[in-house]
Amino acid sequence: MAKLSHYGASGAVRMVDVSAKAVTTRTASAQGFVKMKPRVVGAVRRLKNPKGDPLEVARIAGIAAAKRTAEWIPLCHPLPLAHIDVTARLCKNGVEVRSAVTTAAQTGVEMEALVAVAAAALTVYDMCKALDKGMEIKDIVLVEKTGGKSGDYRRAAARRRPVR
Repeated sequence: MAKLSHYGASGAVRMVDVSAKAVTTRTASAQGFVKMKPRVVGAVRRLKNPKGDPLEVARIAGIAAAKRTAEWIPLCHPLPLAHIDVTARLCKNGVEVRSAVTTAAQTGVEMEALVAVAAAALTVYDMCKALDKGMEIKDIVLVEKTGGKSGDYRRAAARRRPVR
């Protein structure tokens, strides 16, 4: 059975020592959804927002957040990110957010992909909260990861379908 890697033998929380691991190419992708009322979707579609285009601001926020993941998550290693792609797509009942992150490092980029989606979704909320404070940020999940000692992971096909 796998064990939680951020705990030492005595049970104390620790940063994982990756110094003996090989540098390999690692990727991760994540997704999430911001559920909103039809009138908010309509306002975003018409770009009637004094703060600017919520989808573009969210995309840039996601990229910036991925680069700073080690500052958000205390036990994450700072990583040299080779590529970050964040998309925010307007759907019938909200905004679908996706990220893809790549590095050549000794540890993976799952957290960077998840942080990118979380920050982008929070930015959509911030940009649209004047119209509806009841929006919901939902279903932030790791979709896929490649590379590293634990091997590849792909979310079950039934759960990988596009969000709403």
